Amino acid sequence: MKLGAFEIHALSDGTFGLDGGQMFGVVPKVLWEKKLPPDDRNRVRMGLTCLLVRTGQYNVLIETGIGDKFDAKHAEIYNVNHSSNLLDDLSRHGLGVDNVDIVINTHLHFDHCGWNTRRQGTEIVPTFPNARYFMQRAEWEHALHPNERDRASYLEEWFAPAEPQTVFVEGACQIAPGIRVEIAPGHIRDMQCVWIESESKRACFISDLVPTRAHLPFPWIMAFDLYPMDTLESKKRLLPRLAEEDVLIVFPHDADVPWGKLVEVEGKLAFQPVAEI
Repeated sequence: MKLGAFEIHALSDGTFGLDGGQMFGVVPKVLWEKKLPPDDRNRVRMGLTCLLVRTGQYNVLIETGIGDKFDAKHAEIYNVNHSSNLLDDLSRHGLGVDNVDIVINTHLHFDHCGWNTRRQGTEIVPTFPNARYFMQRAEWEHALHPNERDRASYLEEWFAPAEPQTVFVEGACQIAPGIRVEIAPGHIRDMQCVWIESESKRACFISDLVPTRAHLPFPWIMAFDLYPMDTLESKKRLLPRLAEEDVLIVFPHDADVPWGKLVEVEGKLAFQPVAEI
């Protein structure tokens, strides 16, 4: 859709599955299964949404999905389905890997940076040879030295080969005209949301602060989150603002609806699908 003078496109790297209990934390299954029905292994279907922003000056890619480097065992564990993939979706918009100018990862979990790199013969190389990759320095350091609780979420070869092209930032900053990042702690300490603004129209790629529409209620917080009380505070700070300021919200993992807006209904925030701004 058009966002002021920009074009934004929701691209898909397919779907994958995560345990429903992990996705909803303290929320009872009798409640969350009405929103996202699990399969016979208790996995819920998750989208892998990446956002292409065409500013006229830059082709900006926010997130790179799960990629294609999983072996058969892990692809089956996570129920990876590449009925669509990021590179094919880029091609449908007339772009090859050489045409991406900027890559922004909100964080470096394997389902957000999978196509940062790809196999080339026996090597793993940056997928986007002409791009600058933007990442919070503290998240990069944590990804290289994770703790026991989140070690399985970081796969070094997914992101480390792109280090020579990576620009490290610290905290809130502008990446390009109309595109900036801010920290939204909770899921991890240094996760960044991405704001896009053109001609007074705004969108926010909210990342895993709100992975799907089902996670909009403040206490619906993933068990994956390292700092759940910070997630709660970040949601209370950010979500009412998105509703009040009429900002398009982009979800990373909603398998059916990539974006929409928030409206207040009887004192509660509700999701409203949109076709155009």
